[in-house]
Amino acid sequence: MIEYIIPVIVATVVGLLIGFFIAKQMAKSSASSTVVAAEKEAEAIKKEANAVKKEADAILKEAHSKGETIKKDKMLQAKEKFLELKSEHEKVILSRDKKMNDAEKRIRDKESQVSSEIAKTKKLNKDIESKKKNFDERLAFLDKKEAEIEKAHRAQIQQLEVISSLSADEAKEQLMLSLKDEAKTQAMAFVQNSIEESKMTAQQEAKKIIINTIQRIGTEEAVENCVSVFNLENDDVKGRIIGREGRNIRAIEAATGVEIIVDDTPEAIILSCFDSVRREIARLSLHKLVTDGRIHPARIEEVVRKTTKQIEEEIIDIGKRTVIDLGIHGLHPELIKAVGRMKYRSSYGQNLLQHSREVAKLCGVMASELGLNPKLAKRAGLLHDIGKVPDTETELPHAILGMQWAEKYGEKAEVINAIGAHHDEIEMTSLLSPIVQVCDAISGARPGARRQVLDSYIQRLKDLEDIAFGFSGVNKAYAIQAGRELRVMVESEKVSDDKAAQLSFEISQKIQTDMTYPGQVKVTVIRETRAVNIAK
Repeated sequence: MIEYIIPVIVATVVGLLIGFFIAKQMAKSSASSTVVAAEKEAEAIKKEANAVKKEADAILKEAHSKGETIKKDKMLQAKEKFLELKSEHEKVILSRDKKMNDAEKRIRDKESQVSSEIAKTKKLNKDIESKKKNFDERLAFLDKKEAEIEKAHRAQIQQLEVISSLSADEAKEQLMLSLKDEAKTQAMAFVQNSIEESKMTAQQEAKKIIINTIQRIGTEEAVENCVSVFNLENDDVKGRIIGREGRNIRAIEAATGVEIIVDDTPEAIILSCFDSVRREIARLSLHKLVTDGRIHPARIEEVVRKTTKQIEEEIIDIGKRTVIDLGIHGLHPELIKAVGRMKYRSSYGQNLLQHSREVAKLCGVMASELGLNPKLAKRAGLLHDIGKVPDTETELPHAILGMQWAEKYGEKAEVINAIGAHHDEIEMTSLLSPIVQVCDAISGARPGARRQVLDSYIQRLKDLEDIAFGFSGVNKAYAIQAGRELRVMVESEKVSDDKAAQLSFEISQKIQTDMTYPGQVKVTVIRETRAVNIAK
């Protein structure tokens, strides 16, 4: 048994040794192949590193070359910028030097001028001293002569008293009495002749004035302010407005107080009434009736009532908007209503509400310039013409009526006086009154505010000035106050004071005979003497 085991063990050991040797040889072979592969890879990496190093060296060399180029460019640019700044600096320095030289030259010229003026002043002072001495000598001589003349005059009076047996006072009294009687007789004769001449020409002149007034302003303004035109889509509506036997048109006229004129005018009828509010009620009522199509007396009365109420509400709204726009607060409702009614009233073709708003704004500006209360001035300017929109007809002037309303509804005393005095019906007691008066005149007199064509207005002013220049001695002429005044400046050497009065009369007569104009033209001739000297 042992004999068999030992060979087995030996065979096993030998097998193990052989296996170990084979495994070691195989491991050695594998390690050798691995080392060879690693060496090859390291060689490849080394070659790649050398290539990268060469590339890096090339990049560094190129970067160094570019850096040198950029450095040279920047240095060149810096030199150019330096030269440019240096040139500009030299220009600024040269400009300043030139200005300083100019200033020094002006100062030298001024010093020379001052020296010359001082020399002239010294010479003038010497001349004045010489003239003063001469004047004193002449004055002493004149005093001496005056004493001699006075002595001779007294001697002559004494001699005349001896000759006439009258004293000087008695002779003077007798002379005054005789002259007084003669002057009284001549004055009575002159007055009698003037009265007789006035009686002969008064009626003729009165008719002439009335006819000229009617021709200038009557027809156009009466038509423009009392008539409205209601346009129709076609003439068939006219028959429906007239109604059977005219009952519809009579109902409209009775309800509105407006005359309806249906004539041959195509597609239009005319509404005639002096009251613009009633005329507006009639216009709106007709518009509603024609639009609705139902036109009969009962419907007419209903529409007119609604339209009247609508107009009253619109009047109040207009008044409220106006006082809000102007910044006026605390106004009585009745006065607000009166302000609203101004929209439907015009004065000489100028809308009364627009005129009052304009006057209020002008008053506010003027009061601010004068250091007064602008809100109070606006209040007075807006209310100055409220007397033109009374509920009932009255004989009072509109300024007095407006003043009474303002007093009744609790306005301040300055506002009340400004309303009443803007046409000089009462005396002015505050600074607001002349402001309102002036602004009212400005608003009414400006070109285009009232019924007048601008071209004819400008031509009329030019003609006024041309008439003044047609007289000798006239230096300047200005047509002001919208042609209501012609202000003429004359040369004092050529025109005396008496001649100035005569010139004013002659110019006014020339305007009266050669021109057509509304209202009156005031001719003011100004003659002045000026003495001008210069203090240096």
